[in-house]
Amino acid sequence: MKNHISVSELSEKLGYPSSEAIQGLRLFKAFVRLSPRQRSEVVDMVEQFATDPAPGGGGRNRRFETR
Repeated sequence: MKNHISVSELSEKLGYPSSEAIQGLRLFKAFVRLSPRQRSEVVDMVEQFATDPAPGGGGRNRRFETR
């Protein structure tokens, strides 16, 4: 037997997702729709961005600063 819970009841119990979570789900859905070759290209590009320093980026003295 299935237990049907309305969206409003679920939202009351769990709260609402953040905009970052919603954007992440949208990106994931778009990624899943890509062909395997395109997914591989996206993964390679993201890995490159993650490992390569930003050219000329950063704050004072070309260092990234968080405040």
